[in-house]
Formats: sequence, structure tokens, C-alpha cells
Amino acid sequence: MIGRRVALGGLAAVALAPGARVRAAETPLTVFAAASLTDAMKDVSAAWAKLGHPELRLSFGSSSTLARQIEQGAPANLFGSADLRWMDYLDKRGLVVAGTRRDLLSNDLVLVVPAAAPRHVDIRPGFDLAALLGADGRLAVGDPAHVPAGIYAAEALRKLGIWDSVKGRLAPADNVRSALLLVERGEAPAGICYGTDAAVSRQVMVAGVFPAASHAPIVYPFALMRGGDTPQARALLDFLAGDTARGIFAARGFKTE
Repeated sequence: MIGRRVALGGLAAVALAPGARVRAAETPLTVFAAASLTDAMKDVSAAWAKLGHPELRLSFGSSSTLARQIEQGAPANLFGSADLRWMDYLDKRGLVVAGTRRDLLSNDLVLVVPAAAPRHVDIRPGFDLAALLGADGRLAVGDPAHVPAGIYAAEALRKLGIWDSVKGRLAPADNVRSALLLVERGEAPAGICYGTDAAVSRQVMVAGVFPAASHAPIVYPFALMRGGDTPQARALLDFLAGDTARGIFAARGFKTE
């Protein structure tokens, strides 16, 4: 017994010797991402995990809400915004790691209607959106006061000269996916969202695509956040810009160039 104890003790000493290398478990990375990135980022997380990393901790919402959470101290390694202004918001407050901003994706702005009531609309200056809404229907949009999809929508409607006819009939939502849900449930006869959002729903159909010239380019910037800048976070940012992730985003309908 004494000999056995000595042998076991020797093994323990070898295992814990100063020269022994013990690989610590990798800490999962936290990504705050615009609601429209939900499905694509879940796919990215699975692909990242296949490389031997922990799956990502994903937090989705309106870019405005997420940016304010980060400003208030919410821990995030990386932020993916649906527009430039909310990344700029954090950048001006010194919360974006210098030199890490990358504009990786773009999208289309579309008008959707319930799939059970299909319509096709020629979206052009002066088109009669109010008639599409009916006598008392409302237009589902991200809140134009702060949600990127709603801001793009309001800009497009103004450019097309129809904002005044519908501005009093909006159903503003706290993010673009919530606006889509109103149309899916039949609570709104029409809504404005991104093309990638419409693509994941069987309950809506695209009635028309807003001309690119009617609104500012839809750009998705990604960047590392102060306090979350680690070698693994930088590796993830490189992964997001690489071929594998670009293929995932393209499969979900995003434009990657």
C-alpha cells in the first residue's frame, strides 16, 4: 500500500510540475448583433464551434438598444450593427476598439404582406401605400425614432413622396423582427423590413423592393468593443470577414460585397 501511495503521489507531482502544460478552457465570446442578423449569426456560431471553439453567446435586438446597453456597461466582445449611426454612436464614446471596424454586409429594404393575401406593388414615387393598408390598417415598421430598419423606411417613404399619407398609420416596433411578426400574425396588412427577414418567414411575401436610391445604403459594420478585445475576439472578427462566414451570410440573403 505504501509503495502504491508513493507511486500515485509521484504521478500527481509530474502532472502538476511547473513545466507541465495545461490548456485552459476557452471562454465563450459574447456578440451583440442586430435582430436582422439572428439566423445568420446562429449559423456562424455553429460554424465557429466546428473549429473547436465554444459556441457564441448571442444577444439580438435593435442596434439602438444594443448600443445603449454597451454604453451602460453590458459586456460584449463584438457588436454587429444594422447601420452606421449606432456604431458611430459607440465610436464617439470611445467604446469601439480603434482599427477594428469592418463594413461586412448590406441588405435590401422590402415591403411585405401576409402570404395568405398576396400582392405585388410597383414601388415608385407617389405609389398608393395607404390604399394597400385599407381603411384602418397600419404599416408595421421598426420605430423610425431609433430602429435602423424604421429609419431607412421613413427615409424611403419621404423620398418617394408618400410619407405624409402613412405617417399617422404606423405600427412602430422595437426591432425589425417584431415588425415582421405583426404582418405574420395578420395584425398589420403590410410592413417594411429587410429582404433577409422576409426570406426566413413563410407567413409573408415580398410585395415589392424599395429602390436603392430611395434610402441610404444599408450597411452592417462589425467591430470589437472596449473591454472585449481578446486574441479570440480578433480571430472571430477575421472569421466573420472570411470565406466561410461570407458564404453563410450570402446563403441567408445578405450581400457581402
